[in-house]
Amino acid sequence: MEEFISHILISKSMLLDILLAIVLGFAIGFEREITNKWAGLRTHMLVCLGSCIFTLLSIHAFPVYAHSPQADPARIAAQILTGIGFIGGGTVLRHGYAISGLTTAATLWITASIGMACGCGFTAMAFVCTVLAVGTLVLIRIFEKQYIHKSSKNLRKFKVSFYSSVETADNVYSKIIDRFKSIFEINQKASASNEGLMKISFKLDIYDKNPVQSLHKELNAIEGIESISIQELYE
Repeated sequence: MEEFISHILISKSMLLDILLAIVLGFAIGFEREITNKWAGLRTHMLVCLGSCIFTLLSIHAFPVYAHSPQADPARIAAQILTGIGFIGGGTVLRHGYAISGLTTAATLWITASIGMACGCGFTAMAFVCTVLAVGTLVLIRIFEKQYIHKSSKNLRKFKVSFYSSVETADNVYSKIIDRFKSIFEINQKASASNEGLMKISFKLDIYDKNPVQSLHKELNAIEGIESISIQELYE
């Protein structure tokens, strides 16, 4: 009877480890949630909780084998990394030139390790690593925006098309070349549907975080432009 009770009861230290895992998973998930990532609060909390529980099971659930020469309390915990690999892989997406989700996959990976630290009883390590992880996500993002916002990983390609009257087309064409320095293709031709209009289209590279809004603002500042079309180019 006592053995049965010991199996259904959870120790105070285990309960604290589990609760800490949920709280620390929340801390990392909250940062992902407010930055509108697909893997947010619930995902990170569950990953941290699951990693903690699997680690606790790995350590405490098989006492009959504890003194066996083949005993390996890390066997279950080791499989956590394999499982997180599948979950993290599902968050990585490629869309044209852009690849997204790598940072979220990394946060799931570090969240699993924090859950494992909680399960092992290394609460101080888990707390410090959570602070470092959240600090990295927040502070490095600020640093990137300030100093390396023109990194090649932020490069996007766009095609812009618009109409201008025949009288102002040459002037608009010149202003476009002067204003946009990253143009790599531009052409001008008469409109097939309206003889009084010229169609100007160009392709350019842009690093701006809000490229469509930025392009619209720049083009609206030039007189003589009508009916603007902006299209992102993909491989």
